[in-house]
Amino acid sequence: MRILLIEDDLDLCEAVRCHLVNEKYETDICHSGRDALYYTSRQVYDAIILDRMLPEIDGLTILQSMRRNGIQTPIILATAMNNISDRIDGLDSGADDYIVKPYDMMELMARVRALTRRPAALLSEHKLTFGDLALLKEKHEISCSSQLLTLSKREADLFEYFIKNAGQTLPRSLILTHIWGPDTEVEDGNLDNYIHFLRKRLKSLDSRVKIVTVHGVGYRMEDSNDS
Repeated sequence: MRILLIEDDLDLCEAVRCHLVNEKYETDICHSGRDALYYTSRQVYDAIILDRMLPEIDGLTILQSMRRNGIQTPIILATAMNNISDRIDGLDSGADDYIVKPYDMMELMARVRALTRRPAALLSEHKLTFGDLALLKEKHEISCSSQLLTLSKREADLFEYFIKNAGQTLPRSLILTHIWGPDTEVEDGNLDNYIHFLRKRLKSLDSRVKIVTVHGVGYRMEDSNDS
């Protein structure tokens, strides 16, 4: 799992990063609000630890921007501001959890573990499931109830990426880089065509899973039962 740590206190940032790495999390770090917006637009994370007081753009503004753009990544808001009103502001702005500085590292790690338990998408080496879908990766097959379809490799790769990141908004640029490769020249319309193919597959399976468009950002896979 990959965590983004956004913290401008360099010593604290390094201490938290070491604990995350020891817990076997892949960890990216940044120290400013502007860099935070760049990272979250280019990479999908399993959780984010977000300092509220940051240079350039404050953490609350970043949080609100992410939620407006459909990014549903679980976020722990970390801050020295301990008033009830501050906590309410953070949670109402879209934070999933709130931790007050100075915090105990073991408590922070426990909160990260709690947020990264994601039962919606069940993953194994050969089979991925989400909602009423099951993807057999090696066979390039997707099933729903008693129905089964064979996919092209590109369709299977896209379904795998969406299922692994179910519920999260995937920016168009990130999908293109992940599926087609960072050095491949591919037209934007190719992605739209494949999203159309995937939606037709879901419709023919009569699946309750949908791929929704997040305008100006990208796409997100959802289970309509969770709405």
